[in-house]
Amino acid sequence: MTISLLAIGKTDNKQLQSLIEDYSRRLKHYVKFELDVIPDIKNAKNLSETEQKKREGELILKKIQNTDVIVLLDENGKDYSSVLFSKYLQKHMNSGIKRLVFVIGGPYGFSEEMYQAAKGQLSLSKMTFSHQMVRLFAIEQIYRGFTILRNEPYHHR
Repeated sequence: MTISLLAIGKTDNKQLQSLIEDYSRRLKHYVKFELDVIPDIKNAKNLSETEQKKREGELILKKIQNTDVIVLLDENGKDYSSVLFSKYLQKHMNSGIKRLVFVIGGPYGFSEEMYQAAKGQLSLSKMTFSHQMVRLFAIEQIYRGFTILRNEPYHHR
């Protein structure tokens, strides 16, 4: 199985980018992992929120294959502890899917088309974080999930 993280907009903070690269490297010891960054929409300030979400959704859906399982990282999604999230990952690995795709939307969230295409929604927190930080948190939690599955000492219970 491949795990993919799709995100709108680049990370311009060098410290965050360094941490994202570090956890991405670590994660590749457990699973094939891809981080795919879709450039920000040009002239987004001239678009309504709805139109911006729609355009971002179209760009995201171009990257999706028919067999992909799409999970939106959404503030209204299901909450998991790290241990339960590791079981969520294991369940998907056992299901035989080819690619599990976690998606981080733009500043206004997701279009209706994205909600319809998704198989689920996951919340990392009830708090709001910058989209750049969410990338790091998502990759770290996926990494943590695999260390839990392997009974490695990274996660303390």
